[in-house]
Amino acid sequence: MVHVNTGLDRLVAEAFTRLKGRRVGLLVHPASVDQRMRPAVELIRESGAVDLKALFGPQHGILGQTQDNMIEWEGFTDGGTGLPIHSLYGKHRKPTSAMLDDLDVLVIDLQDVGARYYTFIWTMLLCMEACAEHGVQVMVLDRPNPIGGHITEGTVLDPEFRSFVGLAPIPMRHGMTAGELALFFVRWLELDLDLEVVWMEGWKRDMDFASTGLPWVLPSPNMPTPDTALVYPGACLLEGTTLSEGRGTTRPFEMFGAPYVDPETLAGALTDWNLPGCRFRPLHFEPTFHKYAGEVCGGVQVHVTDPATFESVTTYTAAIAAIRNHWPDGFAWKLPPYEYETEKLPIDILAGGEGWRNGVEAGLSPWRMKTDWMEQLKAFEEMTAEFRRYE
Repeated sequence: MVHVNTGLDRLVAEAFTRLKGRRVGLLVHPASVDQRMRPAVELIRESGAVDLKALFGPQHGILGQTQDNMIEWEGFTDGGTGLPIHSLYGKHRKPTSAMLDDLDVLVIDLQDVGARYYTFIWTMLLCMEACAEHGVQVMVLDRPNPIGGHITEGTVLDPEFRSFVGLAPIPMRHGMTAGELALFFVRWLELDLDLEVVWMEGWKRDMDFASTGLPWVLPSPNMPTPDTALVYPGACLLEGTTLSEGRGTTRPFEMFGAPYVDPETLAGALTDWNLPGCRFRPLHFEPTFHKYAGEVCGGVQVHVTDPATFESVTTYTAAIAAIRNHWPDGFAWKLPPYEYETEKLPIDILAGGEGWRNGVEAGLSPWRMKTDWMEQLKAFEEMTAEFRRYE
């Protein structure tokens, strides 16, 4: 097995010399650990080389302890270090001048999962904007894209549908690392920013997460395994419906359904599509919280049998369309609000425009819908080719 060294691992090996004597802010979450599962905060403090001034928390907070969203109020301090913690999911999603005043560099170490809706990359983008405005350097510690960097999927965001689950024109499955996206954001936003990316050693674009030799730590409460990340680019679309996406179970996003769904009928309809790299197991489940808490739901679990050919967006497009077609009286699109947005339908915010929903409502096959977004994906890959630093 090839062992991958993350950006954090490289800083540890270098004894944090790049940050020696500098005033540092640190944006982290639970998965910000080295290959021995030691938290970045502890490693930096124990190095003795860094003047750590403040911590920043994205959605779910630096501890990731809440199932939904964690807002750390002004004046919150870390019990272990006494350092101030600034929430970037709440009153402020972009660092203020006061948050950055005492910093020379903001270090960002966030494990992304390769999907546009996952908000950590947008917290990174807003931090980059703020640091450019205030003359603070940004250092991004790169980590693997856990679902690989060789495949893109789904629609590319329409700028009119920008939100905190999509602030730049990237597809549902973007196929890039956080460091590569940071380079793209600088160019796309034309930022005057001192950006340094500490690149990984040993990572290849076609790697699955198991091949990296790195430990998987939940980056958020409903991302328990790399299998969850693999289905997420399509499965997150369930959040724009009244279907349960499996929150409140031990396999969120892999299993989904509703009380009115017949598992055998749904599994049969999906199997008939010959969707690659997966199988559908009919089941019943009872969420302990969130949608349909305490109610028995019928549905399926998606078992990925071949990650190299599995197409998450196409698969979940087929699933949502099948449920809408078979149970039109039960199915519905979720109504606003969603992620700070109060006007547009959540499904359109997630899909990055009205086209995806219009295709489902028009009864287009998942293969036809895939054909419609292929040109968008080709243009995105060409636009970002120069920023893809790994083979």
